[in-house]
Amino acid sequence: MKKTIVISLGGSLIIPDDVNFRYLNEFKKVIMKNSKRFRIVVVCGGGSIARKYIKAIEMNRGNVYHQSLSGIAATRMNARFLSYFFGFDPEWGIPKDMETLEKYLKKRNLVFCGGLEYKPEQTSDSTAATIAKALNGEFVNLTDVNGLYDKDPKKYSDAKLIKKISWKGFDKMAQKIGFKPGQHFVLDQGASKIIMKHRIKTFIMRDVKDLENFLEGKSFVGTTIEN
Repeated sequence: MKKTIVISLGGSLIIPDDVNFRYLNEFKKVIMKNSKRFRIVVVCGGGSIARKYIKAIEMNRGNVYHQSLSGIAATRMNARFLSYFFGFDPEWGIPKDMETLEKYLKKRNLVFCGGLEYKPEQTSDSTAATIAKALNGEFVNLTDVNGLYDKDPKKYSDAKLIKKISWKGFDKMAQKIGFKPGQHFVLDQGASKIIMKHRIKTFIMRDVKDLENFLEGKSFVGTTIEN
């Protein structure tokens, strides 16, 4: 069986404000080039749309559950958009559970989804980690920074990229940040727990060229999380 790669595509890369056409067009080329060699699942984040919905509900004193549902809806909308962007028209709609996702994988090697069933304190990252566990795949997180840093690279110019870290070391960093719907960290706390418990090899990167290098077994700029 072909190796399975589960990609968590950060919403900040899909639609930071407007649709990130240049990035997505390059992403499409790389994915289509490799879709015959791998089974690929792309889990879409919610991006600016999700954060705007969540903020509005929060300002209106809405509860965290409704904030999370709004975020999930945004991820599914982005997944439908990406399907159309790639020229696919999902026969059974965007997968909302593993059963539908696996049904698609039997028909083709590339599937797009957003959040699956609602679970407390979960983002598209932990959805992707759960899918990687279920499919015995490797997990790639594409986000808007080059990988994991020792501090926020958007605030500190001297932040250093951590090229390799253990599951336990990464989880220790992730758990220091309290969960919030729509949160913005390279990988959420739920995903960290899943990849550590099930020893899922995980990679964090930003650039499409680095994704291409990774898929071709070449060196890439990013972070590797393993034992």
